[in-house]
Amino acid sequence: MNARRVFALWFTAVMESVTNAYHPPRVSRAALALAAGLQASGAVDPMANAPKAIPYPDHSRLLEVRDASGSVRPVNHPADWAERASHIRAGLQQAMGPLPGAAARVPLDLEECGETPSGKYLRRKIRFTPELGDRVPAWLLIPHGLRHRAPAMLCLHQTTDSGKDEPAGLGGRASLHYAHELAERGYVCLVPDYPSFGEYPYDFAKQGAHHASGSIKAVWNNVRAVDLLESLPQVDAGRMGVIGHSLGGHNALFTAVFDSRLKAVVTSCGFTPFHDYYGGKVAGWTSDRYMPRIRTVYGNEAGRIPFDFYEVLGAIAPRGVFSNSPVRDDNFEITGVRKAFAAAAPVFALHAAESRLVLRTPDSGHDFPEAERQAAYAWLDSVLR
Repeated sequence: MNARRVFALWFTAVMESVTNAYHPPRVSRAALALAAGLQASGAVDPMANAPKAIPYPDHSRLLEVRDASGSVRPVNHPADWAERASHIRAGLQQAMGPLPGAAARVPLDLEECGETPSGKYLRRKIRFTPELGDRVPAWLLIPHGLRHRAPAMLCLHQTTDSGKDEPAGLGGRASLHYAHELAERGYVCLVPDYPSFGEYPYDFAKQGAHHASGSIKAVWNNVRAVDLLESLPQVDAGRMGVIGHSLGGHNALFTAVFDSRLKAVVTSCGFTPFHDYYGGKVAGWTSDRYMPRIRTVYGNEAGRIPFDFYEVLGAIAPRGVFSNSPVRDDNFEITGVRKAFAAAAPVFALHAAESRLVLRTPDSGHDFPEAERQAAYAWLDSVLR
């Protein structure tokens, strides 16, 4: 994009902003065109707005807060924790890239692409716009006979070519049909494709060049999915949660760290601390789909990554977290999961929310067994109903 064209679009955007100064905020056509041109030209630095992270040598020491000089003080009150939690969010954004700001919140432009009845609920295929130039395919499951606004769940799929279809009950493993099962219990469920899965082809190097990672792109899509749920007349916006398995399990956690509207998180086979992930061999986290900066900036060294899952769990407090973490999971080692829960427990206690941190450890592999799903659904009922 040449300089004359950039200036023309900038000037028009400014004039439209002045004209609309006393109207509700919106993104002007000129501003959108300017953003599109800059994005396409590669002029946008994906790390330009990333908050600076405060280094924490030991990410498991949650009840201490540091400043830029290295001084340490104890976390004694929820207000102290709020500062520590802000450092955790900054650490995630150093690894993933910054979460987009308000300017990226373009109209969702919800499109209905067909629907089919499915027993106790209606299954509707939709698309929505998370940001300029992108459309996310999703299933929206709406229970029949709702008389009042219902609780809602954002349902995130595992690593599978079928993407959103599996949680929605359309093939794949029956043990991962959690959106289908929750809709039958009366929850409104939104089930999006992760970029590059299902019906969502996505080139991270081109379409996603303005994001520093696929992980932050997915988190932003999920934040916009929560915007969509919040806008639906069938949904009680004060009773929303997120559930996911494997890829969906850690993305459920990441999304909840950044979006406090999610009051309950169910993560299945979703994490273990980085040092416990294949003995600290973290290359599996570093593709363009996930967090390539772990490779390019932190040299695939677990100890250099500026956050860890001890902190991710703690940052969600005092909201609820339920984890299905099987003892024979060959992806996310159980000893590390137990260490993460032990480290996060004092943070939940600080908020008088000990009962909101739940760990289940079934004798199974990388799966979401029936008993654990039913326990998770009962727990969701206790939190969101």
